[in-house]
Amino acid sequence: MKQLRAIRGMNDLLPEQSPAWQYVEATLSELFARYGYREIRTPHLEATQLFSRAVGEATDIVEKEMYTFDDKSGDSITLRPEGTAGTVRAAIQNNLLGQAQRLWYFGPMFRYERPQKGRLRQFHQFGVEVFGIEGPDIDAEILIMTARLWRQLGISEHVSLQLNSLGNAASRAAYRDALVGYLSERRAQLDEDSQRRLERNPLRILDSKSAQTQELLANAPCLLDFLDEESTAHLTRLRELLDAAQVRYEINPTLVRGLDYYDKTVFEWVTGSLGAQGTVCAGGRYDGLVEQMGGKGTPAVGFGLGVERLVLMLETLGALPKTLVQQVDAYLVAVGDVQSAALAAAEQLRDALPWLRLQAHCGGGSFKSQMKKADKSGADFALIIGENEAVNGQITVKFLRSERSQQTLAPADLAALLQS
Repeated sequence: MKQLRAIRGMNDLLPEQSPAWQYVEATLSELFARYGYREIRTPHLEATQLFSRAVGEATDIVEKEMYTFDDKSGDSITLRPEGTAGTVRAAIQNNLLGQAQRLWYFGPMFRYERPQKGRLRQFHQFGVEVFGIEGPDIDAEILIMTARLWRQLGISEHVSLQLNSLGNAASRAAYRDALVGYLSERRAQLDEDSQRRLERNPLRILDSKSAQTQELLANAPCLLDFLDEESTAHLTRLRELLDAAQVRYEINPTLVRGLDYYDKTVFEWVTGSLGAQGTVCAGGRYDGLVEQMGGKGTPAVGFGLGVERLVLMLETLGALPKTLVQQVDAYLVAVGDVQSAALAAAEQLRDALPWLRLQAHCGGGSFKSQMKKADKSGADFALIIGENEAVNGQITVKFLRSERSQQTLAPADLAALLQS
């Protein structure tokens, strides 16, 4: 029989990998709570029309990358390729938009792409979406918040912020015409993807990875020269706020996002530590999307942050806390017919010390073999219950990572020792 394997690009997360993910998840959820953001959870499956309407039919995501199928009712269903569209749908459907909302989410997203380092077909994102606040101060807040995240994780020196403005619909249309005019005269020099995008989504050409295309763009019209007055003022004020908060950034006039709903502010946090897959966090404003999806016009801004890339970056830089390696604090060794006493003692210690990560040995075995497992667990202490300890209601503690002599104590005294 052929061995069953995971679908390509959809990886298992193994027990030894989980601590790094738990660390990132805890750090982010705690940070968002400190800024007043609340969690929202939306379905992994949505109507296909949600993404074609929100993300844009001419985007690579909708054209080539979505996992789409018909369900048994004949409805077209899609595994979510990103988190913003579903959050907007949920906000409209559940009448959340009558007041300002600061929301965050976490979960898997799905895109049919060529799997590579830091890029999978099932990947995980944290996202932030803010509704009902239109000033540049909220743009500044989420950038200041992400800057704090990098400091907490100890990687500030390895990420940099790129910033741009896409202006409003009218200024983008004027720029689009100028860009298409410039590139149409040089169409033959464009790479194949850019030639295709020239007809349907020319702003995406700015993000081309082709060196030859980038050479052509060096002399192309600049988007910032076409900004409307309001977008220019918005960007100017945002820069002032970031400067005051000492958040460093670089204006990148060719920065565009791969989704159609963005306007005004767009940004990316990038790193040189991951090779070609250098974007760790990205987002921007999408003031027209709520109305486009059938809701009342609502200003909005947000970002997505890839967990696989962030964990990979922390591992590459050696920035994960060393304590993540230790999964248990104490390992309970039971020698002889003492299982009842051992399990009862373990529960008594867990009651007395809620923080204690205590693994009790199960399955029998010699004293020597159990002590080997205690040492391999990484625990600081081996707690030993043999027949003498069981009769006397005591536990022997052996210090596995220090030269201290072992002691035999009553459970209450042992709890006090472990607490100290």
